Amino acid sequence: MSDNTKTTSLSNTASQSKQVTTAIDTATLLIKCKDQAGIVQAVSEFIHRYGANIITLDQYSTAHEGGQYFMRLEFALAGLSEIIDNFEVSFSHTVAKRHNMEWRLHNNAVKTKVGILVSKFDHALLDLLWRHQRGLLDCEITCVVSNHPDLRQAVKNFGITFHHVAVSKDNKEQAEEQIHKLMEGNDLLVLARYMQILSSDFVKRWPMQVINIHHSFLPAFVGADPYRQAYDKGVKLIGATAHYVTAELDQGPIIEQDVHRVTHRQGVAELRAIGRDIERNVLARAVNWHVQNRVIVAGNKTVVFN
Repeated sequence: MSDNTKTTSLSNTASQSKQVTTAIDTATLLIKCKDQAGIVQAVSEFIHRYGANIITLDQYSTAHEGGQYFMRLEFALAGLSEIIDNFEVSFSHTVAKRHNMEWRLHNNAVKTKVGILVSKFDHALLDLLWRHQRGLLDCEITCVVSNHPDLRQAVKNFGITFHHVAVSKDNKEQAEEQIHKLMEGNDLLVLARYMQILSSDFVKRWPMQVINIHHSFLPAFVGADPYRQAYDKGVKLIGATAHYVTAELDQGPIIEQDVHRVTHRQGVAELRAIGRDIERNVLARAVNWHVQNRVIVAGNKTVVFN
């Protein structure tokens, strides 16, 4: 018998019985609130009353007393999909209200829908599509939108829909409206080296739902040709930063960063190759943690249960 099903015997006749199989689903609960005694007990007891089994529980508090508290909890429950609405209402009125929690519950059977924006650089995009095709990104990539047509065939080779939306200083507002309509229904947008600055109006429509990969270890080397700037400065470290997009350019909460040590012997081309390798890996980790519901935003910071 599969580990992810529960079988219950029901009497049918005196001589016969039939088996009804109920799927065991899992869900992820994310919580943020003021730290106080009894939170873990209250949450655990509530889940126990529903007959659910806790699979993992991670927690973090910013101080020994009176700090901010964060929890990520996964649980398994037979027939969860049928009762999840009741579960949420009950949790809200009892545990969450009593402890003044900000929280959300995600049914893990429902895949996060992801749309990708890209320009001409293909390394971050193709890495995400490859990981998705291999089952290494637990999400549904719905489409790719680009302000250039160059990557159309590469995207179509993965069986993903490609849209070309040209953007200029004269049509930026109209182009963003078109992009927004194409992306409606998605849970997350990923800027896989999308070389356009999104307007504050667009970002407000997608609060903490847009992830960008920045080609430096923020806040260094903003603007054009960062690896030329890095070479000219004689840097010893290059890196990349994945962060949520806010109205303030490149200042959103950071999800993941990485660096690589370099020397004076490496030229611009080699620095660029190393940098792009870091970019694709950092972006993939950030997207994966988001779709696995491992990230909690706290002001301009994140808590990542990775």
